Amino acid sequence: MSLFATLSRSVALAVMLVITSPTALAQIAPTDEQRQAAVEIADSLRYGHYADTNFDEQWSQDAFQRYLNILDGQRYYLLSRDIEPYRHLEHGMAEALFSGDLDDAFSLYNRLNERRTARFEWLLERLDEGLSFEFESDERLEVDREDSPWATRESELDELWRKRLKNDALTLALTDQDDEQIENNLRQRYKGQLSRLRQTESEDVFGLIMSAVASTIDPHTGYLSPRQSESFDIQMSLSLEGIGAALQSDGEYVKVASLVPGGPADRAGVLEPADRIIAVGQEDGEMVNVIGMRLDNVVDLIRGPKGSVVRLDVVPAQAVDMTRSQVVEITRDTVSLEDQAASSEVIEVERNGQPHRIGVIDIPTFYVDFDAWKAGEEEYRSTTRDVAREIEKLKQEGVEGIVLDLRNNGGGALQEANSLIGLFIDRGPTVQVRDAQGRIQLYGDTEAGTVYDGPLTVLVNRISASASEIFAGAIQDYGRGIIVGNPTFGKGTVQTLNDLSHGQIKLTRAKFYRISGDSTQNRGVEPDIIFPSLIDPERIGESSLDNALAWDTVQNVQYRRYGAPESVLPELISQYEQRAQGNPNFRYLERQSALARQLREQHTSVSLNREQRQRELEAQEAEKLSLENQRRRALGLTELEEWMDARSSADNDDEADSEEDKMPVDRAHVLEAAEILLDYAHLQEERRMAKR
Repeated sequence: MSLFATLSRSVALAVMLVITSPTALAQIAPTDEQRQAAVEIADSLRYGHYADTNFDEQWSQDAFQRYLNILDGQRYYLLSRDIEPYRHLEHGMAEALFSGDLDDAFSLYNRLNERRTARFEWLLERLDEGLSFEFESDERLEVDREDSPWATRESELDELWRKRLKNDALTLALTDQDDEQIENNLRQRYKGQLSRLRQTESEDVFGLIMSAVASTIDPHTGYLSPRQSESFDIQMSLSLEGIGAALQSDGEYVKVASLVPGGPADRAGVLEPADRIIAVGQEDGEMVNVIGMRLDNVVDLIRGPKGSVVRLDVVPAQAVDMTRSQVVEITRDTVSLEDQAASSEVIEVERNGQPHRIGVIDIPTFYVDFDAWKAGEEEYRSTTRDVAREIEKLKQEGVEGIVLDLRNNGGGALQEANSLIGLFIDRGPTVQVRDAQGRIQLYGDTEAGTVYDGPLTVLVNRISASASEIFAGAIQDYGRGIIVGNPTFGKGTVQTLNDLSHGQIKLTRAKFYRISGDSTQNRGVEPDIIFPSLIDPERIGESSLDNALAWDTVQNVQYRRYGAPESVLPELISQYEQRAQGNPNFRYLERQSALARQLREQHTSVSLNREQRQRELEAQEAEKLSLENQRRRALGLTELEEWMDARSSADNDDEADSEEDKMPVDRAHVLEAAEILLDYAHLQEERRMAKR
């Protein structure tokens, strides 16, 4: 009989004995340096953070709950009785922090470590006994237990782990692995996780505690250990190279938060925001399972010498089951200024049989060659200088308007956002910065004149952040142009990195506000016309982060309006909607986005029956494939046989030579932004003629 069918009965007692008698482990304790650093961090948060935090009992409750979520967010290991001896921290977390008393917080981690070690040892014992892989029951496994109550009995967790083991095996079986491969892969995974547990050091635990403390206030404040500080310095000196992707933890997984414009991953086109990385391998080495691995350790595996190849096993963001992964290869490299430089093109839009020329300037980031600038060189590179050159080129080509593409632009130099705005307005304020004391500093363009005063559209998406939001918000406030795309990221805060006696602290010190007085924090910039998108705002963006600072307002400043785009918005939206209904790419985006939301809401559990699980997966992917092929048929492109081929079709399909096929989302948005801009230019001209 299968282990999975008998575990809860014949082995239940053995499981309870193992779990109630955890393996004896060396107890990890805080060092004097860490106690001192905790006091310094507490003082920094109290006196240096932007938020006026009251370190009262409510804050202690929030910090303690945050710590529990970091330790065991899915309620897999700890029992309620494991937590009870530490409940006093709900009232005394703040006092413990300010006094440097970390003993109880460390002790709770030690208890968790015992529970986790016992569980992985038990899993390995089950593998040693030999498993019979049968997947014929009607059982289901809950996939998100974040809001589940803490288990009160070992038997509750025993049952959960029986199903988890079964699911781990089934996930591999669905990738056509045989029993021996499944057993070997599971053994490697559990041994790896157990080995990492046994290598835990005091600094690791201190980092978890400080992460809970800092992120209780806001998600961008955090502690960097001496090792992390050194790693940061190495990264800045470029002696080790990476793939150009910002990663973040997402439960047991590591998720792609954003791609560095012009970086290796961006150029390769094989990663997207919200993709999950489940294994990492070097060019010729074995794949290392990274599920459950600490974020900094995953980063260490991904980084390496320039020119070397790293392999990543990736579950696409749109996949609803972890069985649907693909291995991609990325060549490590540096990101040069040239890779991130602004560039332009001319798009022809046809109206009534007549071609109209629209300029598009792609701005991947807000950059400046600081070394050349400080040295006093006259011809240093910067976003503003490069965009000004591209504008002059487009003018010479006779464009009727310009689209500025800020999608995926995560920000950069604030001075460049200010000066770039100055190319389109004749002097004026650009952004307000408010510090923790309530003092507001006003930044602006001080140079007279404009480089371009014609019709303007700014294209943004969910990854557009920080300086991009400042620019788009100012253009919108001045009435200088139309903003189209998707609501932006919503990062309206400023951080500084300060040294501690032990490590460093990244501290939120200020907040950005538009000249209208609205914050860019949390809400971002709302476009005048919103496009459909596959980026899920519940998984990417400031509002998706726990404890993000709230949106608010300050007093507006005096500024002149250059136009009133809102007066023609109803007409622009009407014309856009008519085109979108007949645009195969836009229909695809709308339907795929709706399908992704539907599947996410339905995907609260997974079947442990192989045939049922296969049917569910095939039904989900058939819907995705159907939508993709509807799009391809409408565009006259070759249809795909599998949904997973969609991401790599540009590389593998000889007939995929159109821009729409290579980048359906990217190109469709650019082309529609050009259409809207032409509508806007014509409406402006009609109104000017009417006034005359």
